[in-house]
Amino acid sequence: MDNNLDLIFKISTINSKIIKNIDSQLSIHGITYSEFLVMHQLSLSAAKTMRRIDLADKVGMSASGITRLLNPMEKIKIVKKEINARDARVSFVKITTAGEELYNNALKSVELCSKEFFEDLNNNDIVKFLEILKKIR
Repeated sequence: MDNNLDLIFKISTINSKIIKNIDSQLSIHGITYSEFLVMHQLSLSAAKTMRRIDLADKVGMSASGITRLLNPMEKIKIVKKEINARDARVSFVKITTAGEELYNNALKSVELCSKEFFEDLNNNDIVKFLEILKKIR
């Protein structure tokens, strides 16, 4: 088998295992990995706010996919919609105080899960792996 193809299959399999493990840990908090990713991106952004389209891009979703994900999150007040005063066609998403609290608690679970998943790698291995991943387009 072609090494590039083999690498794609291995990355895909590892990704699935990681998401499955993290989803299991996050179920304790009542959220999914996708919801966690949204809260993570919002928590990293200036003013804890992002345009919906930028958020969709950061988490690897379509505009309609991010809308479907955000609607229930808005209903339970994890995030809130903000209208752009200059352009009504552009909407922003902001993480709420309750969302930040949930995110911070969930982050501890994700960090624990990641440590367990990569326990056989030392810090140098992880740094080198991250450098290699940055080279992938």
